[in-house]
Amino acid sequence: MMGPAHSLSGAAAWLGVGAAAAAAGHTMPWPVLVVGALICAGAALAPDLDHKSATISRAFGPISRALCGIVDKLSYAVYKATRSSSDPRRSGGHRTLTHTWLWAVLIGAGTSAAAVTGGRWAVLAILFIHLVLAVEGLLWRAARVSSDVLVWLLGATSAWILAGILDQPGQGADWLFTSPGQEYLWLGLPIILGALVHDIGDALTVSGCPILWPLPIAGKRWYPLGPPKFMRFRAGSWIELKVLMPVFMLLGGVGGAAALNFI
Repeated sequence: MMGPAHSLSGAAAWLGVGAAAAAAGHTMPWPVLVVGALICAGAALAPDLDHKSATISRAFGPISRALCGIVDKLSYAVYKATRSSSDPRRSGGHRTLTHTWLWAVLIGAGTSAAAVTGGRWAVLAILFIHLVLAVEGLLWRAARVSSDVLVWLLGATSAWILAGILDQPGQGADWLFTSPGQEYLWLGLPIILGALVHDIGDALTVSGCPILWPLPIAGKRWYPLGPPKFMRFRAGSWIELKVLMPVFMLLGGVGGAAALNFI
């Protein structure tokens, strides 16, 4: 799928988690719901770090473009080193390492560790990165016609304000993990969810997605999971734009309303 659909699916997924939490009698504080949805929307773009033409490659100018090139080469090297004789030969690393469950878990765990050990500035950096990505994904048309600096300023300002709200007692810094020193440990959860939702979205397309690597399936280490071929679509096709994106918006709205106990 394309960047906007990935971001919408990520936001909808976290709002769905909020709805499930409310149904179980553990309503999320509203800042956790909002920040988690934005982080998940941004994280749903991150697996495409292995693609130089992806939305994420434009998010931070030369830095993100260079990082995408490095991740592409790393992913390709891992693919070559671990492919079985049944896996096809490739010329690049797109839809390999960063499109797996293992990558999602490692990135989420690393983010949580950074948030806990790095203090406020680490939290602000995590929020800034993912809020910029959320703007690039959810507001792609506006982001493309505006300057990068304006998007970065919006991300930095929003990160500062939202962190200040979360730090207030009962507003969510210690949501889910309540022991002293575990503030913001939950930040890794929307990042894991966003990456997995991205992978599931890509699995619906023609090429499929090797989500379960390194588990072997049908003799392949990089088996491209997906539904039957007649149910798949091409990225950017009318099914994605006219059907899936409106569905994600509807599900997100319903999930948000349920998470806040409005319905």
